[in-house]
Amino acid sequence: MKLEMLDVSVFIAYVIGLLIIALWISKEEKQEGKNTEDYFLAGKALPWWAIGASLIASNISAEQIIGMSGSGYAIGLAIASYEWMAAITLIIVGKYLLPIFLKNKIFTMPQYLEQRFDANVKTTLALFWLAVYIFVNLTAVLWLGGLAIETVAGVDWMFGMIFLAVFSIAYSLYGGLKAVAYTDILQVVLLVFGGLLLSYLALNAVADGQGIIAGFSILTEQMPSHFDMILSENNEHYMSLPGISVLVGGLWIMNFSYWGFNQYIIQRALAAKDINEAQKGIAFAAFLKLLMPIIVVLPGIAAVVLYPQLTSPDLAYPSMMALMPVGLKGLVFAALVAAIVSSLASMTNSISTIFTMDIYAKLAPKKSQRHYVQIGRMSALISLAIALVVAQPLLGEFDQAFQYIQEFTGFFTPGIVVIFMMGMFWRKANSKGALAAATGSAAFSLLFKVFWPELPFMDRVGLVFVLCLISCVVVSLLTTEKQKNTCVNIQEVSFDTKTTFNISAVMIIVILIILYATWW
Repeated sequence: MKLEMLDVSVFIAYVIGLLIIALWISKEEKQEGKNTEDYFLAGKALPWWAIGASLIASNISAEQIIGMSGSGYAIGLAIASYEWMAAITLIIVGKYLLPIFLKNKIFTMPQYLEQRFDANVKTTLALFWLAVYIFVNLTAVLWLGGLAIETVAGVDWMFGMIFLAVFSIAYSLYGGLKAVAYTDILQVVLLVFGGLLLSYLALNAVADGQGIIAGFSILTEQMPSHFDMILSENNEHYMSLPGISVLVGGLWIMNFSYWGFNQYIIQRALAAKDINEAQKGIAFAAFLKLLMPIIVVLPGIAAVVLYPQLTSPDLAYPSMMALMPVGLKGLVFAALVAAIVSSLASMTNSISTIFTMDIYAKLAPKKSQRHYVQIGRMSALISLAIALVVAQPLLGEFDQAFQYIQEFTGFFTPGIVVIFMMGMFWRKANSKGALAAATGSAAFSLLFKVFWPELPFMDRVGLVFVLCLISCVVVSLLTTEKQKNTCVNIQEVSFDTKTTFNISAVMIIVILIILYATWW
């Protein structure tokens, strides 16, 4: 499939427009230039609508759009649990976790671990996150983005990856988080509009022009197994989504790790003007998450009917874009690229934040604020260059990249969740217990992977979480150490929320109950 001249013109207009907006947002307001708070936390002045939009733009990238559409093609609506369960996770994060982080006035997740435990725990987790962001997240987004550009525009995947890397750097490197967050508003509008339009055209095409309701009815009649939210044990994809465990098992651990303790996600909330603004942004993002399966999963399911002979599930979404009329195809392509580059910009900004504030600043203290900002920009460039080199060798052989990402990160997320949860809510947890959970997470996961390969990875995540929890408790009780524990005492943190947030939480819970009751 090729883009027509009008499509190319629309796409070029989007690229130029985004760059102009980003440069305008990034203009210097201080004679001395940006300091670290300006660059890494947008001056701690983000409003709720920018926080919510940026959370979703950072989350929804190639791995979601291309990868989850591919999983929708292969598995069906069950993969939507990642999105719908994330909505309720966001509400819990906003209510109980975010107030603790904001009260401690942190820049990064590793910084909180240093305040609560010690420098060893901070450095261990900082290095881990840098490795995961570069070798898993950045590489996956670049690789899937390159494939999407090749499928839609006919440009070689390598040139596509280079374009994505250069584009994301061009609009985010100078302005930092502020440029990323405010341009994400445009990105999300494009993403939602383009995604809903494609879903409409897909359902209409399935029904041969008889409308979206008829198209949806045809899908449910022809592929009823693709609309099972809870998979049975005899389903071929049970290993990926093991039945009721999706609701009560390891997916909760994955979600809390991603939405609660993940730097490139939570950094937007850390940049809020205040706790109320941050919580409103979290609630806004939760509502947007409820929409995501319509945008990213439904086109993949429709592709089973329209393009049943695809060689790879990850080709579902790019192939569906052939349904778009000239001009609108360029707009939807722009929405796809918008999602990709916003995630790249968010990841590189968070990589630079962790590297600069948690690693470099400790090795080279007492440097100027401008110096640290420059180091942050350099580390962002280097991380993207590394990801470009290793993307194809790491991901070229995987059929469903989204599942690969979940499988890999599942080795480490149980320990991360244990460390933060115990650190925040159990005063007796110490650094030795935290490190025991961190090392145990990888060790236990590897043992189960080798000696119990038939155990679904989501169940493995839940089981490893329990073992890491036990390890942290036992080691903490058996060891004594003098902890500086400079965190704000949890008794000093208020978990009260405003009426707007409470109403939003109730609405989201009701909607989720209806969705699962309908498609159980």
